[in-house]
Amino acid sequence: MIKGLSFRSVLLCFFAVFLLLGTGCGPKVQGTVKDDVTLTETGDELADIGELYRGPLYNVAIIAFENRTPSKAIDVGGAATEILRSIVKKSGLEPILLTSRELSEQEKLIALEQTGAVRKGKKESTRGFEDIDYRISGAITSYAEVEEGSKSLISKSKTLVAKVQVDYALVDIESGRSLVADTGYGEYKKKTGSTLGFGTKSTGDASIRDGALRDALTKAMVRMVEKLNEEPFVSNILAIEGERVYIRAGTKSRFKPGTVFNVYRPGSDLVDPTTGRVIGKSQRKIGSVKLTEHQGLNVSEAKLKSGSGFKKGDIVRSQK
Repeated sequence: MIKGLSFRSVLLCFFAVFLLLGTGCGPKVQGTVKDDVTLTETGDELADIGELYRGPLYNVAIIAFENRTPSKAIDVGGAATEILRSIVKKSGLEPILLTSRELSEQEKLIALEQTGAVRKGKKESTRGFEDIDYRISGAITSYAEVEEGSKSLISKSKTLVAKVQVDYALVDIESGRSLVADTGYGEYKKKTGSTLGFGTKSTGDASIRDGALRDALTKAMVRMVEKLNEEPFVSNILAIEGERVYIRAGTKSRFKPGTVFNVYRPGSDLVDPTTGRVIGKSQRKIGSVKLTEHQGLNVSEAKLKSGSGFKKGDIVRSQK
């Protein structure tokens, strides 16, 4: 008994407080990372731009991101690489992961082939491991977590804030041009709350790290997709059967029947006299074709409009 009140009555009053406050003993959480949802709703913006993307299902090599943070935050580079892979896939491109070691070996092989020390095979090393069209590389240069809190008589809350800085670049493999080279920033918040001291203890939470990375990398992908949309559509002739010409395009390209493409014959390598590196090939226009129908996601059928003597591998380019 406590001054006329039974222990049972005190216990009932105790639980009544919880019911009136609408809280439980566990923490309440806001800002949990789900798929591509970001704090700034950039994921929706990427989806909108993705719908406007023009071009084939380009293969994009993602070089494993470096961790250059002063504190060497645990696995922040690996997390960035995996998150970017899902974002690249969502944007309508095909991601291929490469390590910096694999890239280094590739660069050495290219250098040897171009000096003549190693004979080129059927597939030139400059075409990449999986016939790569573009390459994304980058590094996490800054990462920090800050804790903000508030307290009242019977409850308190805490907000964990993660902030990240990412350097990234998008490179056209064929020409070696850097289409985008920039620094991006991301932020994510996660709020927890408790009543009467229950559920306030915090532990390491990778979700806020991933949320900040996803925010920064989604913003970066928006920029890269916008830049790719400005580039002319470039493809190749896959096969020729009589008057029918098959090109790498398909429904993914979103070009309508009747669209006309110029056709170019690739020539000799163009070598930078300073570095001795091949930076492209000469091209000669040999005619044009008109798209007639799509044969699936990545292949379209076209017919001859002008010119003759087309071959498998000839370059097809939109008339921008």
